[in-house]
Amino acid sequence: MLGEYRIGGRGAAEIAASIERAVGEGALAPGHVLPPQRELAADLGVNANTVAAAYRALRERGVIETAGRRGSRVRGRPATSPREAMPFDLPPGTRDISKGNPDPALLPPLADALAEAAKRAGNAPVLYGEAAVDEELAELARARFDADGVPPGPVGVASGALDTIERVLLAWLRPGDAVAVEDPGWAALLDLVAALGLRPVPCRLDDEGPRPEAVAEALRAGARAVVVTARAQNPTGAAVTPARARELRALFAEHPQTLVIEDDHGRGIVSAPLNPVVGSTERWVEIHSLAKSHGPDLRVAAFTGDRTTVDRVRGRQRLGPGWVSLLLQRIVAHLWRTGAVDAARVAATYDARRDRLLHALAERGVEARGRSGLNVWVPVPDETRAVAQLLRAGWAVAPGARFRVASPQGIRLTVVAVAEAEVEPLAAAVADAARPAAGHRFG
Repeated sequence: MLGEYRIGGRGAAEIAASIERAVGEGALAPGHVLPPQRELAADLGVNANTVAAAYRALRERGVIETAGRRGSRVRGRPATSPREAMPFDLPPGTRDISKGNPDPALLPPLADALAEAAKRAGNAPVLYGEAAVDEELAELARARFDADGVPPGPVGVASGALDTIERVLLAWLRPGDAVAVEDPGWAALLDLVAALGLRPVPCRLDDEGPRPEAVAEALRAGARAVVVTARAQNPTGAAVTPARARELRALFAEHPQTLVIEDDHGRGIVSAPLNPVVGSTERWVEIHSLAKSHGPDLRVAAFTGDRTTVDRVRGRQRLGPGWVSLLLQRIVAHLWRTGAVDAARVAATYDARRDRLLHALAERGVEARGRSGLNVWVPVPDETRAVAQLLRAGWAVAPGARFRVASPQGIRLTVVAVAEAEVEPLAAAVADAARPAAGHRFG
């Protein structure tokens, strides 16, 4: 099971460190099965409880996962594994539509914003003791939240949506606590929940967002937090409708201590309006990330929420990075002030690309999902087979295992780089790959 690597150590910390080191170096790849606890304990000459403690620590750090009688194995995307070790080399000429990146041609030009921020920094460099949030950015962000119907609250800034979610979860939750997550959902969020030692509770969703009955079930199961994607849900493209938002807010109102986190990374790339689900509990946060609309490298997300949660996040930031670079914040403020992103044009462009592919798939009898955003989700009977078959046809797609907890299998296609002339060949290849193999029953 372990190849040539030998786990070592006498105490739980040493055993855990040995396994974690092997995962980080690539000696234990994702999916590798670890020895049963009693077997490893006998091999190392230690008590089985020592190995059990080591495995428990690794689970809490998001390195391994345990699946009942199937034993413990290295997670598909362990927190300690280097990202560059995970992708495989694509054959020459393969079209890669697996990444989920925005179209560079639709991102705003940065030259003027950079020049203005640099000039301001040259005249008055930012030093210790200054406000952590740029005043103009805070005002512009609050105006955007107000326009979207988000409840009043102070504004904070973090380094992207995932950084914000991590800080908010850590403000209220501890290892072992349950978090309700969309299923299928954002792969990075699922990895984060595991890395924090939290317990994911999967919630089914449709094109209108998380199903209320699934969320209610998660809350009854003890979920202390719920993470909802407002629109452009990754990977299905779901967007919360006004009716669904009302249902969820009413449900959350029955659980006032629940932490509700809404991720709105779709602002600026989606034509559907925001229908907030936050505000009916005592603990809530709304996040507006710029990664898809302005570019991932800006590393800026504005957020608002109840006073206690925002204060906790800001306080913890002060003890770590201190603040998100005011240079970056002022670049964003310039882009917002000057209207550098034509949101309607960007959304219409992504809508047209996505709808073309959805239409071509529908003509071939493929029921795909993609109400908004950059991606299309295609249910398949065997995603490993589908990914391999599409790769042979010249298309690299994302396997659904990255995004699933308990939901049925699927694949994710990013429509950003698919040219109009490529839609028909891609749809034909996907339809062929989505067809059940001989003797296989779908579902």
